[in-house]
Amino acid sequence: MRDQQTIEKLVAAGKTPFYLFDEATLANRIEHVRSLMPEGTRICYAMKANSFILDAASRASNLIEVCSPGELETCRALGVPDELLVISGVYKEPALMRELIASKSAVHRYTAESVSQFELLEEAARETGACVPILLRLTSGNQFGMDASDLRRILDEQRDGKHVRICGIQYFSGTQKRSAKRIRRELSLLDKLIAELADDGIVIDELEYGTGIPVDYCEPDETAAAKADRAFLEGLADALAQMDFSGTKILEIGRGIAACCGTYVTRVVDTKANKGNHYAITDGGKHQLVYYGQTLALRPPVAHFLPDRSGEGTTTWTICGALCTAGDTLVAQVALDDLQVGDCVVFPNAGAYSMTEGMSLFLSRDLPRIYLKSASGTVTLVRDRMETSAVNTPAPLN
Repeated sequence: MRDQQTIEKLVAAGKTPFYLFDEATLANRIEHVRSLMPEGTRICYAMKANSFILDAASRASNLIEVCSPGELETCRALGVPDELLVISGVYKEPALMRELIASKSAVHRYTAESVSQFELLEEAARETGACVPILLRLTSGNQFGMDASDLRRILDEQRDGKHVRICGIQYFSGTQKRSAKRIRRELSLLDKLIAELADDGIVIDELEYGTGIPVDYCEPDETAAAKADRAFLEGLADALAQMDFSGTKILEIGRGIAACCGTYVTRVVDTKANKGNHYAITDGGKHQLVYYGQTLALRPPVAHFLPDRSGEGTTTWTICGALCTAGDTLVAQVALDDLQVGDCVVFPNAGAYSMTEGMSLFLSRDLPRIYLKSASGTVTLVRDRMETSAVNTPAPLN
């Protein structure tokens, strides 16, 4: 178990559940990914995966993707420089875009998800005499981005660069990609489009590619997991190197760099045997441990126990959370020795999405504590246990 000593100290000193995020692990992961990519490849961290590691991520990566006003406020609160920000998102609030552009903010890039979104950015720039740097998002066939025909029309009509500077193309086609063939196919299509544009005199300088680096939450063998991860990254690097496109390549990554730096810890608060089946109830639950993109119903996630209950496995347990729903199963049918109330269940690879994407308001249960471990080893409580009942309580009626 990674960082068992720190986890044991936090378990002894405070209440569960909680998250522990390790900034050194995050920085090492970003550097590992960067080291395997072709020279000059830049890393853009998608902060929606985990905003609590933003400070360390902004120092270790090249850019930060921001998808909402709330995420922008978080960046401002932590002092993340505007020049690192890629203002993205399928919906951009017009007032905020006008405010940013009017302030002559040094935002690195804005993305345009549609023709109307492009027109909004262009109009705001024209009103203030600014010149806005834009990435045009190409759709992969869903609600995000725009068709190649719309992208082409914008490029054909906007060549003077007076109020809009089109810097390149953004493309993201999904998460948890595991097929090297799919990566090569996507990059080949992008290569072809960029070449066709070049034939018409339109030069694309940047390509931001959402890689969808997979995370295996269910592989108990760390060596096997690391080997598979490296093979994927090397395949991605080879596909990037084989491209004819010679401009700047940016990899937009969230889960693939954030997952490994996080641990989720929850405590067993009750045990029972119903019709011969043994259940353990924890004080956390599925609303705080989100592994979207993984078939957890078919494969159990990796879980460790404090104290260690591995061994002969005399009893088979199903570990459930504290939610009033039959779907709140964390680990199904795991063989353990002498599981008891007070034991803790530790889930690695919880650094992405769990604290931001779960149904955290269900049953008005408190949000977990969040700890950050710095590169020097100092552990800091960055968010205390937080009540949510106020959010779910209506205002009194007169």
